[in-house]
Amino acid sequence: MQLAIGLSCAAVGAPAGAAPSKSTADAPVVLLHGLARSARSMQPMADALAATGRRICNIDYPSTTATVTALARKVVLPAVRQCQGDTDTSIDFVTHSMGGILVRVLATMDQAPTIGRVVMLSPPNQGSELVDRMGNWPPFRWWNGPAGLTLGTDPDSLPAQLGPARFNLGIITGTRSYNPLFSSWIPGPDDGKVSVASARLDGMQAFRTVDASHTFIMRNAEVIELTRRFLQTGHFDATEP
Repeated sequence: MQLAIGLSCAAVGAPAGAAPSKSTADAPVVLLHGLARSARSMQPMADALAATGRRICNIDYPSTTATVTALARKVVLPAVRQCQGDTDTSIDFVTHSMGGILVRVLATMDQAPTIGRVVMLSPPNQGSELVDRMGNWPPFRWWNGPAGLTLGTDPDSLPAQLGPARFNLGIITGTRSYNPLFSSWIPGPDDGKVSVASARLDGMQAFRTVDASHTFIMRNAEVIELTRRFLQTGHFDATEP
């Protein structure tokens, strides 16, 4: 199986005075889209972060062609290394949905670069009830591929095996759903794909809910501002030290 990599980088100067702990102002920011999406879905976020002076690598990976672990090892890790270049700087990440699980897998790899700050948008950190419900349906399996089938909520699922966050993590998840059927299968508030409870992860430093759907949360203006703030300061709230 041949796995293709797409890597779009915007290189600009680092902002003055932004050198917070566990991250550096000149650290590249890697963007990872979600399952069955492309780097285009993250482009508004990429443009907004590049405008603050960060160097952005918006990685396009074939999310439905292999398992999450295989994608992390064979596709995402080489692209992250390419983004890092010859320096030994840490890497910051902004992820959508399954992209957050990819970062958690990367964190378990000895050869992975140092992970600085991470903002996850609507990540299925505790798995998704939709996978539990529809994982055996042929259309679901065809659309989501091997990676999607590993994201259930059972104890043997990939998210359950990865453990707590090993990096400086802020999570933003949505509470707006446009799919009443899917939401009827998901306990508690949700964004149409992932519940608020499932987005949480032990070890996170900050958590925020917003009025946004799973599909478009990465394009939400409030989410983009919160992401920029966390990457710069390690907090979502402007008043925190």
